[in-house]
Amino acid sequence: MFLGIDIGTSEVKALLLGEIDSGKSPNGLSQSQVIEGAGKPLALSRPFPGHSEQHPDAWWKATQSALADLRAQQPAAYAAVEAIGLSGQMHGAVLLDAHQQVLRPAPLWNDTRASAECTAMMTEMPGLAQQAGSLAMPGFTAPKLRWLAQHEPAIFERIACVMLPKDYVRLQLTGEAVTDMSDASGTMWLDIACRDWSDKALELTGLTRQQMPRLVEGSAVSGLLSAKAAAMLHLKPGIVVAGGAGDNAASAVGMGAVDAGQGFVSLGTSGVIFLVTPQFQPNLASATHAFCHALPKRWHQMSVMLSAASCLPWAARLLGLPSVDALEALARSLSLTERAAAPIFLPYLGGERTPHNHADLRGSFHLLGHDTGPAAMAYAVLEGVAFGLKDGLQALQAAGSQAGDLSLVGGGARSVFWAQLLASCLNVQRITTHSASTAGAALGAARLAWLAAGGDIATVCKPPCIEAEYFPVTAEKAVLEGRHAQFKAFLQI
Repeated sequence: MFLGIDIGTSEVKALLLGEIDSGKSPNGLSQSQVIEGAGKPLALSRPFPGHSEQHPDAWWKATQSALADLRAQQPAAYAAVEAIGLSGQMHGAVLLDAHQQVLRPAPLWNDTRASAECTAMMTEMPGLAQQAGSLAMPGFTAPKLRWLAQHEPAIFERIACVMLPKDYVRLQLTGEAVTDMSDASGTMWLDIACRDWSDKALELTGLTRQQMPRLVEGSAVSGLLSAKAAAMLHLKPGIVVAGGAGDNAASAVGMGAVDAGQGFVSLGTSGVIFLVTPQFQPNLASATHAFCHALPKRWHQMSVMLSAASCLPWAARLLGLPSVDALEALARSLSLTERAAAPIFLPYLGGERTPHNHADLRGSFHLLGHDTGPAAMAYAVLEGVAFGLKDGLQALQAAGSQAGDLSLVGGGARSVFWAQLLASCLNVQRITTHSASTAGAALGAARLAWLAAGGDIATVCKPPCIEAEYFPVTAEKAVLEGRHAQFKAFLQI
């Protein structure tokens, strides 16, 4: 058994993955099966406009609670865990003192306070973006530290180590300060091509590599479960803890996207299109990210929009609806002709990354009229997120990447209506969903645990079975193409 733990923004997810003995599988090959999953919600704090924070202790408490649920549901399988893998939200800044105590709540990936610091860093080090695979963006870790040095100098002076969210949980598990290449890629401190910390980039924020975690590949051993943590979690001491991955690279491993040309669309709090590349391929003009993959000698390109599925609960509250399901039901009730007459929604509720790199960009509805009803507005929100993803895909294509089949992962993968809308909007060869689509990152973390325990990539990283597939629909595609042109025009206002 292998345990995957995903430290998300809204939830900690844990998953048990079991290896089926080759002698018992139908085709005589080693296979795997998701045995059980559990999750615990997390709260988000926004103390000031543009600020977004969580306390690292909340991640550890939620992890303990999720694992307790797994143990209660599957005691025998839980007791048989041989390795642990971690994934997590990227870019968050966990600040520890010399005694490994948290100095303040962690600013997260969607925190936009450090916009001015990004400009200053790229001015001072012109080659920074090329080395880091991305333009400096406020959500990244390094600009946050530069902001803290100026605005909270007393805390900054006490920093002994800067960690990423999942790595704080690793610290509780192993006592080791370690991160992996994929997660480190989102800090702006990593030399992506060399897969090592950059001393020059660290100097921009007044830090040294002595304050950074040790680097490992995602499929490598990062440490062993301590006796203290094992007793607390009712697991065997000394079991392997894998390097793990940032949530998107972990989702790619979970969906079997590990070779060049493979990829996925993620509809979570944020929206991502992820494509594996044969080498490091930065393209700064399109505001895409070129990062290390979770596996050795692999890289990927990624477009990121900050508000994706998170737009739905916002819109449900705005329209007085009881749930996201109610919002989708309203949108689904419209005919194609009615959708063509719906308002246009720009989904920038908290700034944007790809392709705009604009922390202050904000959302809006356009073409509202006296006859506009809740169903039309509900549809516009789903469509607006799809258009934001389409802009991201076009940015990746401008950067030299091509997309054929794309798996759909994240909470939004539950929606058949949205999946079909995306297929017609993105106009790729095929969109597929899988039984594990909503647990992609936790599944990927469990697979990385399996690899760290000695598993083979070809065996472990197979694409999961397809549950449903969606293809572009000609009539819907034609409507969406015209409305996407309007969407882009309103961005110029």
